[in-house]
Amino acid sequence: MSTAERVRAVIADVLFVDLDKAVPSAVVMADLGAESIDFLDIMFRLEKEFNIKLPRGETEQKARGDLTEEEFSVGGRLTTEGLANLRKMMPELDASAFKPGLHLREIPSIFTVETFIRMVEQNLPTGAQLAAPASTEASPALT
Repeated sequence: MSTAERVRAVIADVLFVDLDKAVPSAVVMADLGAESIDFLDIMFRLEKEFNIKLPRGETEQKARGDLTEEEFSVGGRLTTEGLANLRKMMPELDASAFKPGLHLREIPSIFTVETFIRMVEQNLPTGAQLAAPASTEASPALT
């Protein structure tokens, strides 16, 4: 299975949705019904599946870049420069996701399945995108 297929499978499993709904363009919260607590489970399961570490808050940290706190956000809302940096960090998202006044705590609400695929791929060792799963044992079925 490819990295993308494995990420899709993890997300579908965590959210109890059919795999065919976990398409790369699906917005994890709006389209698949995820809640903020589900993000922790998704991140944990992806780390385990790929034997990687996904730093919490990485998207915000990378989007902030060299901007000062005041240049990046004011009152928790992204500035024009902050939005532009976030857009560069998340090229998989439609431009309409980056609305003026987006609050820092709302960033996860725009994550798509593709966002998680990109995050995993960026944290895999070079050349490991098609590596075998961390565990080849069959998962016990949930009843």
